[in-house]
Amino acid sequence: MAAVSHLVVNRQIRVPLEEFEFRHDRSSGPGGQNVNKVNSKVTLRWSVVNSTSLPEEVRARLFEEFSGRITKNGEIVVASQRYRDQPRNQEDCLEKVRKMLEQVATAPKRRKPTKPTRGSHERRLKDKRVRSDTKRGRKKNSLDDG
Repeated sequence: MAAVSHLVVNRQIRVPLEEFEFRHDRSSGPGGQNVNKVNSKVTLRWSVVNSTSLPEEVRARLFEEFSGRITKNGEIVVASQRYRDQPRNQEDCLEKVRKMLEQVATAPKRRKPTKPTRGSHERRLKDKRVRSDTKRGRKKNSLDDG
């Protein structure tokens, strides 16, 4: 199996793995003695500001969409402790970043404003008249003894 050298999002976006910084820590939670001696948790840091592999418009959309996940220094921090071994947690971190980039890779389509059709306009007015007549029929006549 060939070693992966890039995180591939699409044909235009390929981030070299050298841009990512990985840190390994001990996982929290249950797991017996394994938790106390194995550094299986992976934390990924990626400086989005200094990345040369992102087009400027994608970088802007990334900052807009994930402003809460980006530090003041312009870094994305992603952690994974889902699995009990480092390589799988590292792949999980890369997959999380890939999904974030995939989400902002294409520009959102501009909404084309439309007008309601003549039929929908007439149906709306007809429904309003019917509802109004129904409510009017519930009122007590002021001329009655009532």
